[in-house]
Amino acid sequence: MDTVQDSRAKRNVTVLVAAQALLGAQMPMIFTIGGLAGQSLAGNPCFATLPISMIVLGSMLAATPVSAFMQRFGRRAGFALGTLGGALGGAVGAWGLYTASFPIFLLGSLLTGIYMSAQGFYRFAAADTASEAFRPKAISYVMAGGLLAAVIGPQLVKLTANAFVIPFLGTYAAVIAVNLVGSVMFLFLDIPKPPVPAHDAPKGRSRWELLTTPRIAVAVICAMVSYALMNLVMTSTPLAVVGCGFETGDAANIVTAHVLAMYVPSFFTGHMIGRFGVEKVVALGLFILACAGGVALMGVELEQFFLALVLLGIGWNFGFIGATTMLAGAHEAHERGRMQGLNDLLVFGGVTMASLASGGLMNCSGGTAQEGWTAVNMAMAPFLMLAGGALIWLVLRPQEQAAE
Repeated sequence: MDTVQDSRAKRNVTVLVAAQALLGAQMPMIFTIGGLAGQSLAGNPCFATLPISMIVLGSMLAATPVSAFMQRFGRRAGFALGTLGGALGGAVGAWGLYTASFPIFLLGSLLTGIYMSAQGFYRFAAADTASEAFRPKAISYVMAGGLLAAVIGPQLVKLTANAFVIPFLGTYAAVIAVNLVGSVMFLFLDIPKPPVPAHDAPKGRSRWELLTTPRIAVAVICAMVSYALMNLVMTSTPLAVVGCGFETGDAANIVTAHVLAMYVPSFFTGHMIGRFGVEKVVALGLFILACAGGVALMGVELEQFFLALVLLGIGWNFGFIGATTMLAGAHEAHERGRMQGLNDLLVFGGVTMASLASGGLMNCSGGTAQEGWTAVNMAMAPFLMLAGGALIWLVLRPQEQAAE
């Protein structure tokens, strides 16, 4: 049965990998230029990263509705809705740049969050038709599709950033085209729509009951911390690189290296989870995130930016894929829409706060770009301790119960 089941799963993984590669390219594109464009439009430099914060806020607000939409109408319809949001966001963002209106530009960023939210469900969709044994590999392979996105996105930025008189307008035009072309791929997705539950079907646990389940709670905490800290540092990176005297092209290359590091490990993360256990892989991810902060605090040479952002990407991969795998195996199919929407609401809520804090820490916590960069990386410490403590508690908990 697993062979037949995984034959369908592998087809879906192929489609989702392609979507992650092409449609996912818009995220490194926007994250590379969003802060720089915001800096040119905002009257106060403290709000430079607000466009990126609005994307994440839009993703947080869309998470529960998009999840419920997919539960009712299926993954294919939900992902098509995401591309519509991405195209609208690109169009409104382009209009904001054309009119030099920061509020309109922010509105475009908010709409882009609809795509970001839908993209977040690619990883769960990979698990929908997979057997338990293939599930961590399916999730990892789909995340690995971001490898091509890491190359395509920043290269499109280089080609389009100055294509028009207005800086970055060409990049937003490219974002519109990516969404329109990429939406066609979901026609080949073969994930059945969830059946309409019978009147006497099990309702599953409430959101509160799900969230207070120890394994789910720790999975959500580790996912929140891994994603939020990655976003905190990545959002500030272009501002820090340019602020320390390097070029926009250097910032784009560093973002490329970072996004490659986010997705290259996906080719073996699933195998590592299967061999060593999900808890150890998540713990390794948290440790590597701490190493990234340590390297960033050592200085602001170009090599240190590269190394810190590569470590940041690897740490995110192990922490986030591990937490996703932990969560995917901790709830039932009829709880999927409720739990996955709640998870992404909380994860992207944390990422929203991190991206908002990123601009303030970077531009308003010191007199120089180096002081701001130091503040950003120092802020990682308490959250890494929180996630690490929660993971240790989960691992030790069965021993405590046995002792009782």
